[in-house]
Amino acid sequence: MTRSLVLAAAQLGPIQKAEGRDVAVGRMVRLMEKAHQRGAEVVVFPELALTTFFPRWYEEDVSAADHWYETALPSNETAPLFEAARKYGIAFHLGYAEKTPDGHRFNTAVFVSPNGEVMLKYRKVHLPGHKDYDPIRKVQHLEKRYFEVGDLGFPVVRAPVAGHDVNVGMMICNDRRWPEAWRVMGLQQVELVMLGYNTPSLNMDNRGFEAHHLRVEHSHLSIRAGCYQNACFAVATAKAGTEDGHELFGHSIIVNPQGEIMAQATSWGDELIVAEADLGMCELGRTTIFNFAKHRRPEAYGRITAQVGSEPPAAWTPSRG
Repeated sequence: MTRSLVLAAAQLGPIQKAEGRDVAVGRMVRLMEKAHQRGAEVVVFPELALTTFFPRWYEEDVSAADHWYETALPSNETAPLFEAARKYGIAFHLGYAEKTPDGHRFNTAVFVSPNGEVMLKYRKVHLPGHKDYDPIRKVQHLEKRYFEVGDLGFPVVRAPVAGHDVNVGMMICNDRRWPEAWRVMGLQQVELVMLGYNTPSLNMDNRGFEAHHLRVEHSHLSIRAGCYQNACFAVATAKAGTEDGHELFGHSIIVNPQGEIMAQATSWGDELIVAEADLGMCELGRTTIFNFAKHRRPEAYGRITAQVGSEPPAAWTPSRG
């Protein structure tokens, strides 16, 4: 029997700093309604979907940014999302800033069943940017200031979704560029990777001189390669447009296990893209080229986990005879 699942990426246009959660949630509920009309069974919202991308704003006292974080889900402000999921029978992925009861702060995503139960939680591991104010930058990227490195690893769970058991995992934004993240989930036979991102059109680490079109190309390249090399589908959902005067490049996509883009957003606003996934497609790569049990050689990969920074190789010297 075909294991078919209708996937939707619910791209959001900009959320301005002055706008409250009620504005963002209202827009997401409307996208959920549209997803229902188009037969979607899973909806993926972006990273930090409830607020503007607040790590671009510097606060000397991190606690002054506490109003951007969620301390519980659902809250009064996010309850309409959970109600819409129950009404339409749709599972959803939500990215948000999390503050734990003991005061830890994470860039977090959850996968929620239609009855409101959190089936999986993930906390972002690969935090980009910097911790302290950088006067050279036109735009700050202070994720290392506002978030701790995620402490949950890259878990995969076999979740009941629309009548099927689906192996689902999550990553957030910059994680997509790290093949280790994909492979850890691939080793758990992940079938669907959900990821949200808020990626600026300019790379401030390169002081804005990276070619504009390559920002999108590198994002798509990372996701397509991850799907192909780990035989899985991915729904990669963006925040897009000019947010607080700063451009986010959007280009949300849904990708299959062959690394092909099945659907792509074409606007910089709220937009729903949908694709039907035959989860059986994951078996081809998993049983042939990427049959890990037959072909992986972990004894040759020790450097990956033993070393953080790159090191130069030893110099070649001519043999003496």
